[in-house]
Amino acid sequence: PGIYICAKCGHELFSSHAKYEHSSPWPAFTETIHEDSVSKRKERPEALKVSCGKCGNGLGHEFLNDGPKRGQSRF
Repeated sequence: PGIYICAKCGHELFSSHAKYEHSSPWPAFTETIHEDSVSKRKERPEALKVSCGKCGNGLGHEFLNDGPKRGQSRF
């Protein structure tokens, strides 16, 4: 339990309350902890490239409509 932060700058990214089990080997989250936690840019129709909202460190992707509930995204 707790807050997941950027490894490079310590900016708050995700809360364990938004974490859920997914088949990928990485932690999966449904939402960021703050509106400015991450920045996003379109990489392909179903995925956005996600970076730390403070320092720009690469964090992976937001997969659109791939969350635990219909219409939710997965980080």
